[in-house]
Amino acid sequence: MKNEEQARSLFGISLSDRPRWKQFLICSSGFFFGYLVNGICEEYVYNRLQFSYGWYFTFVQGWVYIFLIYLQGFTPKQMVNPWKTYVKLSAVLMGSNGLTKGSLAFLNYPAQLMFKSTKVLPVMVMGAFIPGLKRKYPPHEYLSAVLLVVGLILFTLADAHTSPNFSVIGVLMVSGALIMDAFLGNLQEAIFSMNPGTTQTEMLFCSTLVGMPFLIPPMLFTGELFTAWSSCSKHPYVYGVLVFEAMATFIGQVSVLSLIALFGAATTAMVTTARKAVTLLLSYLIFTKPLTEQHGSGLLLISMGIILKMLPDNKSPKKRSTAPPPPPMVENEVNSEDNRFQIGIEEAEEKRPLV
Repeated sequence: MKNEEQARSLFGISLSDRPRWKQFLICSSGFFFGYLVNGICEEYVYNRLQFSYGWYFTFVQGWVYIFLIYLQGFTPKQMVNPWKTYVKLSAVLMGSNGLTKGSLAFLNYPAQLMFKSTKVLPVMVMGAFIPGLKRKYPPHEYLSAVLLVVGLILFTLADAHTSPNFSVIGVLMVSGALIMDAFLGNLQEAIFSMNPGTTQTEMLFCSTLVGMPFLIPPMLFTGELFTAWSSCSKHPYVYGVLVFEAMATFIGQVSVLSLIALFGAATTAMVTTARKAVTLLLSYLIFTKPLTEQHGSGLLLISMGIILKMLPDNKSPKKRSTAPPPPPMVENEVNSEDNRFQIGIEEAEEKRPLV
């Protein structure tokens, strides 16, 4: 049973009874909305307020997710997978989120996007090795991914000259997040494929609840738990921003899980890369940063990659036989066939030994 056959919905909007392009449009719209708000909030909190507590903010975000899922009426009794299914996924998810948010303390937002935008390539490669997937992609999809990645790198390298904020620690953190991202989407797709009854809500609830304890050791080891608690207590409005960001990201997370379930991890990674380009452009427009010709070149390559991805697969249709159809049998030929069949029966009767 394929995961496309499983009835799916997104916040009450039925997806299963709609054509594929409408499914893609609905899921992508929810994803873009959630993560565009997320990007603006992150830039405000990390770069404007200088609050760089990635592990702690991920922990707060997890509690908001659980509360929102509880309001939707989901309970563990509705689970179709055992808890152990989500242990590896949860560790990768929380590690990716914590490292991604924490890297903003050492990298500016566009620089972080430059590294994160490359995840589509390792996701496509890793899909060939994940049990239950063994994905293979046509050459034009790899070319599309390369164009997207190169375009975003050009864009962010241009930013490195206008508002540089690079650090070796930040690069190591975002690289670790990138490695985990390569596993994350493929593991999620594998769970959806092996058990199509898995819902997006179950996936998010279980991976969040199981993953939150993984955040405690790095918070204690770095001392971030107490530092972040003290800083946020002095500026309680930060919690308001975090809750608002988490609510928007919740919409984006459920939407991206819908994309993975319906279209696969690689296609979803392409959508997330395109979203990064839009977020980056909005970052320049909202926070009034200068745009250069190199920014324009990057946007051009990004657009080419998106258009190439939208092209249909050139699958060669099955070859039809060029031989002319056999002529219809006329009545005399039919009678001769019947006569030969009857003669064969009579000969067999004569050769049969008498008992």
